[in-house]
Amino acid sequence: MADAPATRRALLAAPMLLAAPALAQGAFPDRPIRLFIPWPPGASADVFLRAIADAAGRRLGQPVVPENRPGASGTLGAAALKDARPDGYTLAQLFGGVHRFVLANERASFNSLTDFTWIVQLSGSVHGIVVNADSPWRTLDDVLAAARAAPGRLTYGTLGPTSVQHMAMLDIMQRAGVELTHVPYRGGGELTTALLSKQVDVVADASGWAPLVADGRFRLLVVWGATRMPRFPDVPTLREAGIDLVVDSPYGIGGPRGMDPAVVRRLHDAFRDALEEDAVRAVMERFNLPRLYLDTAAFEAAQPASYEFERAGLRRAGLLPAGR
Repeated sequence: MADAPATRRALLAAPMLLAAPALAQGAFPDRPIRLFIPWPPGASADVFLRAIADAAGRRLGQPVVPENRPGASGTLGAAALKDARPDGYTLAQLFGGVHRFVLANERASFNSLTDFTWIVQLSGSVHGIVVNADSPWRTLDDVLAAARAAPGRLTYGTLGPTSVQHMAMLDIMQRAGVELTHVPYRGGGELTTALLSKQVDVVADASGWAPLVADGRFRLLVVWGATRMPRFPDVPTLREAGIDLVVDSPYGIGGPRGMDPAVVRRLHDAFRDALEEDAVRAVMERFNLPRLYLDTAAFEAAQPASYEFERAGLRRAGLLPAGR
């Protein structure tokens, strides 16, 4: 006669074995995968993520379908992962801003350190400060001098409170001892329109402005990376302009927590290899996006330090709630 405890254990285990046949049988993916892009269409990150989603989809044998969810400083994609099934069919762009959002919002709907699977880091954003081509300001020093002469009168646009652009501008203003008035927008397209129509004096954003700088409609005053942009070699970095600050804003692809390691590996490999496609490289060159690849283990391991970096930035800016 069979041992009764052993029989009970076998019966309890049976439903667990039946619960994930697709993963166990290696069928992933057998249908399209959604990729949430937390920016409006046309932003540099949007263009890059669409290109790499297309390339990764060809490697996976199923389309990776982009879905824009702009707003909340680029964190609505992360929010969509919180309650998604961890089956690999729901992905989103993840970046340091999700930590900043959680730290600055006591009622955030997710925990950025525990609620996600950080699959692969891919690139980062090259940020800079631009003005209209007919602006009287030709350098960052010109803008800072104008701001000192009329505190609060000059306006600058970013992607919203606690966005990386806003945080960097606060840091620049503190270091330079000046005050400009912040005007938030939902995306790069709105920022471009606002500057062209002179609703704001200055825009701080990722490199979506690059084509307009190349066309002579915007003037690029300074870039925030560690080195100058090859496309605009005459434009100084913040450090060269006297502000000891580097902003590269690395980002990648993530999913809900609890994903099957085999599925994570499949997705990681597809997106990593897609970085080498000519179409993806062309987009990266167009927007001067760096290759900042990290594998799954390294991407995950980088997050606690990223979380503390964002906490320190919010504290310096006086935006960290009490108790955080």
